[in-house]
Amino acid sequence: MNYQTYDYFTRGAYIMHEGLSLLNDITNHPSNLFSHTIPGRITRASLETAMRLTQRYEKLGFNIDEIKIDNKRVKVKEDIALSKPFCELIHFNRIGVKDDHKVLLVAPLSGHFATLLKGTVEALLPDHEIYVTDWTDAREVPLDEGPFTFDCYVSYLIDFMEHLGPNTHLMAICQPTVQALIATAIMAERKSEATPKTLTLMAGPLDCSKNPTRVNEFSQKHPMSWFRNVAIMKVPHGYPGEGRDVYPGFMQLGGFISMNQQSHLKKYQNFFQNLVFGEEEDADRFRAFYDEYMAVLDIPAEFYLETIERVFKNNEIPRGAITYQGNPVNFEAIDNTPLLTVEGADDDICGLGQTQAAHDICKNIPNAMRKHHVQQGAGHYGIFSGSKFRQSVRPLITHFIHKYE
Repeated sequence: MNYQTYDYFTRGAYIMHEGLSLLNDITNHPSNLFSHTIPGRITRASLETAMRLTQRYEKLGFNIDEIKIDNKRVKVKEDIALSKPFCELIHFNRIGVKDDHKVLLVAPLSGHFATLLKGTVEALLPDHEIYVTDWTDAREVPLDEGPFTFDCYVSYLIDFMEHLGPNTHLMAICQPTVQALIATAIMAERKSEATPKTLTLMAGPLDCSKNPTRVNEFSQKHPMSWFRNVAIMKVPHGYPGEGRDVYPGFMQLGGFISMNQQSHLKKYQNFFQNLVFGEEEDADRFRAFYDEYMAVLDIPAEFYLETIERVFKNNEIPRGAITYQGNPVNFEAIDNTPLLTVEGADDDICGLGQTQAAHDICKNIPNAMRKHHVQQGAGHYGIFSGSKFRQSVRPLITHFIHKYE
């Protein structure tokens, strides 16, 4: 299925979605006594489930309007601190709170929007001034803006850090741990004043030879020609990025779901039952999760292919073979940036040891400035969202950052 065909299909499915939505409104109107019966609830559950399967999921907002600091409500204003063709640097401005403890949180460019980190941002905001990389859907970027490569990603992070200035902490989750580590090494070798005050790397593929997961095995099993010919498509007519080569978000989402088909099927079954028996709180949690999970973006083809080849296939970082703008990256230049690595004991996307490898790669960081944490009972998403993150991981990160202020 090419991208244009998929786009026609989803537009057609959305027409069906609108019809189902109208029927659902009629069936569940408060004045309709049928809606209060068991058959009525089953009808409602069937209609809403069908609606979700035919829906076009768009990017959601962070929608963080206020937080609590020392039991006081503080307004939060979302500003664009810096804008680039493929990314906007979002600042969560805590109104009336001094701009200190700056943290650049690097969101993954791997299918989902940065808003997947909403819970991460909310948990960190009471203690830190947060800036987030909000990556642009590649189908929205016109061709004349040029390509977005692996090195471009690193350059963006360096530009963002230099814009934020000295004493800014760098925190990366999943895929961008790679670029965050490279950017830190480049700035350290240049002796830049914007070199990260601390570096926190969470659940990232820094050494894919450690406990390979299905993601690693899939990338090794298929040759680069397969990725170029099967995974890469052109943005169809009707979008600003028409003609741009991308790895479509819908393919990425299909990969996510295929890895845990039974789990997703079980969640939909539970959602159906929640609607039938009126368990609205559980149903709302399901809606909130999948409204975000199903919203995906297209990834620039050049960045995606280089990441597959350089990170997952060739494992260039631990082999000392990674380059930036044609020159070898010297990780030994990192000698004064405290390093925290975090992994999930049950992570089936990034295996144990893949992120911890940063400590072996950065040989010149003093032992007193290193820390590694494995969160028991946490999978990949549990490292940066949910109760285990809020109760265990977030306090660890905050303590580590404050230690070096």
